[in-house]
Amino acid sequence: MAEAGKYGIVYADPPWRYDMKRGKGVAENHYPTMSIEEICALPVADLAAKDSALFLWATFPQLNEAFRVMEAWGFKYKTLAFLWLKQNRKADSWFYGMGFWTETMQTLALVLSSTSIALILGVPLGILTARNPKISKVMRPVLDLMQTMPAFVYLIPAVLFFGLGPVPGAFATIIFAMPPVVRLTDLGVRQVPKDIVEAARSYGASPSQLLLKVQLPLALPTIMTGVNQTIMMSLSMVVIAAMISAGGLGEIVLKGITQMKIGLGFEGGIAVVILAIVLDRITQGLAKNK
Repeated sequence: MAEAGKYGIVYADPPWRYDMKRGKGVAENHYPTMSIEEICALPVADLAAKDSALFLWATFPQLNEAFRVMEAWGFKYKTLAFLWLKQNRKADSWFYGMGFWTETMQTLALVLSSTSIALILGVPLGILTARNPKISKVMRPVLDLMQTMPAFVYLIPAVLFFGLGPVPGAFATIIFAMPPVVRLTDLGVRQVPKDIVEAARSYGASPSQLLLKVQLPLALPTIMTGVNQTIMMSLSMVVIAAMISAGGLGEIVLKGITQMKIGLGFEGGIAVVILAIVLDRITQGLAKNK
């Protein structure tokens, strides 16, 4: 039985504030909104009885914030009471999703930025390795060390130099993901048939023309395989980098592990898998078109 002056059942529909600021459906265009800090500061705990139940309305993008609000108000998540679906006005379908759009975009941004830097450094290094035997002898043990080093070890120098946050996560991801593109660029250039190289030289091709017009085009499928592997390794490292507050989907998985929220951890893992499949198919398609 509820205490005197307090409520046994609390229905809450907070005016969530979203990152999106433009568009017809933006909440700010229809009613005043509140930040997550302002919602958490509401005195709901003072109004609710000790054994009260909370029914909290939240949209998919705000699920993590909803858990935070529950804890701030003194409640513990138990189950999904009911699900509200919205029909698409432009098609005979429903709006749906996993609620991890913001985290997925954070992960995608970190993966793409880290992969871009890894490719900018790795492809020229692979070309130098293929064309210079001395550099090849030096790079081989270095790449072996980079590929056999446990992924968690890369977080140590990243935190030491940059502290916590996305920057050390990106740094660790770049170093971890670079070896595949270096090795496969080296392999692709080396596998160009020698008779084609000799024919190009006999026609007076300069070293730069030989590289840009003969070796790289023929090695491109192998190089694209290296790009694909670099993206996949970047994605795996970005998830691990959640341990140093890099954010993204890795934070969802980490929260599921540390707080024993098994369902939340699986949802974050499935989102990572979906993102990996999309990126893999895109790079494979680019490789086939080349």
